[in-house]
Amino acid sequence: MPEQEQLLISVMLAVPDAPSAAKWYKQALGATELWDLGSVVGLEVADAPFFLAEPENNGWDTPERLGMPSVRVEVFCDDPDGFIARAVAAGADSSKRGVRCHKMPWGVHRQGGFTDPFGHIWFVGDRSPLGRFPKSKERDMGAV
Repeated sequence: MPEQEQLLISVMLAVPDAPSAAKWYKQALGATELWDLGSVVGLEVADAPFFLAEPENNGWDTPERLGMPSVRVEVFCDDPDGFIARAVAAGADSSKRGVRCHKMPWGVHRQGGFTDPFGHIWFVGDRSPLGRFPKSKERDMGAV
């Protein structure tokens, strides 16, 4: 059986000013810069890349111009409380998404969130949803 290709899915967030947004994400999330093209900036947090761009009438727009969020970003980490606290200290709003424990079929999932200053919703939780559930013999054996 051929080896499965490694795949990485990321997001590009629409922002009105990419350099200013990059500065905020560096402070709030500890992001590091991969590259900067002016209106498009590549960042990463803990080896997870994401991108910022200023839309230019090319089929997408910022939450501010749309009048609603345009994306919900999901982050899975070891310390959701700390991740959210750092973002809130830098100006994110967590008033609608306090951290709490959710009962899930696989056990407890600790999750909360915030809205960043650019209107994007971030949900931050522990790593519990990242495994397969329920495990089945057919799935484990590669059956469809």
